[in-house]
Amino acid sequence: MNASPKPIRGYQLFETALGWMGVAWSEKGVSRFQLPDRDKARTAGQLTSRLSNGQLSIAEADVPDWIDRLIQRVKLYAQGDPVEFASIPVDLDGVDAFRLAVYAQTRELSYGQTLSYGELAARAGHKGLAREVGQAMGSNPVPLIIPCHRVLATGNRIGGFSAPGGSASKQRMLSLEGVRTGPPPPAQASFGF
Repeated sequence: MNASPKPIRGYQLFETALGWMGVAWSEKGVSRFQLPDRDKARTAGQLTSRLSNGQLSIAEADVPDWIDRLIQRVKLYAQGDPVEFASIPVDLDGVDAFRLAVYAQTRELSYGQTLSYGELAARAGHKGLAREVGQAMGSNPVPLIIPCHRVLATGNRIGGFSAPGGSASKQRMLSLEGVRTGPPPPAQASFGF
């Protein structure tokens, strides 16, 4: 395990086409990201409850330029623009080596690209640990920036999703990226008759 987490410097809530989201950051990078919920109060509750381990002692903060640029990119993503987040710095202090390896590989998935839990496990050097990869995705502190929504169950099935809205939210994000989940349609369906 790494050193204890650094104090959170601030957090910000913001509205997107998908709903209210939130981001918290430290000096090292984004430390928490809250996917959309139905209203601002609920999003604030979700984000701040994840920060209530003694790290957060401030309210919504003045937003540094790099966070403001991230927020603008998230808003574009929520409108369906092909935005990448791989260059955004993240603060994963306190995350174990297994999850760090899994998250690093997940960050390599580009817009519209998916991978199964098993394939991700193998790429991260942990072949056969698909279930554990699923657990790592479920505890991802910075979803979207570490695009856990792009990791699917075998057979191109949606699988689980721990964000507000569950699998429906995951499907919505994948649809924005042009990803179709589930088995391929029958060949006759492609002819329209």
